[in-house]
Amino acid sequence: MKKFIKIALLALTIGIPFTFISCNNDSKKVEEKSGGTIKIATKPMTEQFILSEMLKALIEENTNLNVEITKGIGGGTSNIHPAIVKGEFDMYPEYTGTGWSFVLKEKHIPDDKTLFEDLNKKYMENYKLKWVGLYGFNNTFGLAVRKDIAKKYNLKTYSDLEKYSKDLKFGAEYDFYERDDGYDALCKKYNFKFKEAVDLDIGLKHKAINSKEIDVMNIFTTDGQLSTSDIVVLKDDKNFYQTYYSGTVVREDTLNKYKDLEGVLLKMNNIITEAEMSKLNNEVESNGKDEKEIAINFLKEKGLIKKD
Repeated sequence: MKKFIKIALLALTIGIPFTFISCNNDSKKVEEKSGGTIKIATKPMTEQFILSEMLKALIEENTNLNVEITKGIGGGTSNIHPAIVKGEFDMYPEYTGTGWSFVLKEKHIPDDKTLFEDLNKKYMENYKLKWVGLYGFNNTFGLAVRKDIAKKYNLKTYSDLEKYSKDLKFGAEYDFYERDDGYDALCKKYNFKFKEAVDLDIGLKHKAINSKEIDVMNIFTTDGQLSTSDIVVLKDDKNFYQTYYSGTVVREDTLNKYKDLEGVLLKMNNIITEAEMSKLNNEVESNGKDEKEIAINFLKEKGLIKKD
């Protein structure tokens, strides 16, 4: 029987309405460009806001197209996918695991070597959509332990953690304990028997582990606070979690209409690591930086757009 300790009040989960923010304020640039307008959608996530600004900057730098971003669409994939199929948007950043399991509703998960090919084939057959490249990072679930714990027990993988789990406190948000691929399934896969399982508000996990209220916690591998917390992310050596590599999903007719577009989008291929994405997210979420500025500076550092 798991022992849950409530150390923070959970916010009530509410449905997010289908609302959005349209970002296209550069009227001068719109007047100068006459090649058409590309409409990009994003989920309500800092990470997606940054990625959309990268896509916009690359397209406008390399083509005569205008770009209009619709940020923060409530419901994420559940609303964006049908909208892009209808032609309301041209493209959006998506994750392979979400596309495979949520959109296609596939049960068997292929290995990473064939996933992208299989995903693209089924997207094209079913929806006339194409995945154009992958950015390079995998935003999936993970496990992190405090650095002092990792050093004390020489922890590098999930399997390493099994022997010592009985002496450690685990922390996660409420939803993680309810997911089919959450706490119970994870413990069964790796034979974890944590001393306590602590129910935490999602925004307090990093504070709790830094203050030694917990020893182990679940994370997303591109969490902004990973770059500042005193933790070590362990390797999922039995591949329990599905991969969620991020890439651009684009309408086939958009690519056919604008022949140079695919080549421009492929400039995003393999340019961002998990650590880099985490740092970019943290710059916006913790340091109050503007996502457009962060995106453009990153592309400049990579030599993909001209420096001032």
